[in-house]
Amino acid sequence: MHFDLADLRLFAHIAESPSLTQGARKAFISPAAASTRIKHLEEELGSRLLYRDSRGVELTPAGNLLLQHARRILRQVEYMKSEFTDYGSEAAGHVRIFANTTAVTEFLPEILAGYLVERPGVTVDLQERRLARDIVRGVLDGSTDLGIIAGPVQTQGLQVMRFSTDRLVLATPRDHPLSRRGSVKLADTLEYPHIGLHEGATLQYFLREKVELLGNSFSLRIQVYGFEAMCRMIEAGVGIGILPESAALRHQRTMQLAVVELNEPWVLRERSILVRDLEALPSFIRTLVNVILEKPLAAP
Repeated sequence: MHFDLADLRLFAHIAESPSLTQGARKAFISPAAASTRIKHLEEELGSRLLYRDSRGVELTPAGNLLLQHARRILRQVEYMKSEFTDYGSEAAGHVRIFANTTAVTEFLPEILAGYLVERPGVTVDLQERRLARDIVRGVLDGSTDLGIIAGPVQTQGLQVMRFSTDRLVLATPRDHPLSRRGSVKLADTLEYPHIGLHEGATLQYFLREKVELLGNSFSLRIQVYGFEAMCRMIEAGVGIGILPESAALRHQRTMQLAVVELNEPWVLRERSILVRDLEALPSFIRTLVNVILEKPLAAP
């Protein structure tokens, strides 16, 4: 069996593109040459990798398996290059992170700012993912270097490093009927209009699932980007909202908000970093993991 890195890189480009032509363009070769190389790859592996039709390409089961291996191999090559840049210093490199909404909007920007200022040659691709399982899958198949999730999830085959705990609470205007309650159930909140995060936000999807289990639905007045905008809407009396306690307490310092405990078994959530193999990552990514693990986040 013989194939080289160029074959794997071409296959990954095609698999991640809507068509062979666009994948070939990313690899800077002609579509005819790309088709020949893919055919050779299929012959070497003894498996069909792509279904091709007028709409583009679709991976076969064997193609999906090869894509997972190709991503890991190509990423490992990039790790090796970065390790030997300036003899293994942390002068340059690239890291991709898949994270949930809270991580992307609340604490990662501050952590990454300090980390990147000290490493001007390092770049970061931070992507929000709606579902925890998409973050897990991204780490497993090599689409991302790190995953950051909240709450329980199936992580077989991954290293899990827990770094903080947060809980979900209800935020209301100070004169709201629920603000005088010691605690509330999710069902108690559904008769009032809610302020939600944008469609695609991890937390919004999670809450929608919990509401549907009650046989009900949200009355969403508006959906916004970020917890600050959410709290400003709540302060103005537009509605109420469910968000992490750390974010609610931080915004309560500058806004007229009441924070009410949610009496539900799922409100306590552990935040975790996911990696395939920490020791296999380049030093600049291992350093970032340590920075996240050691950063004292705002306690509830």
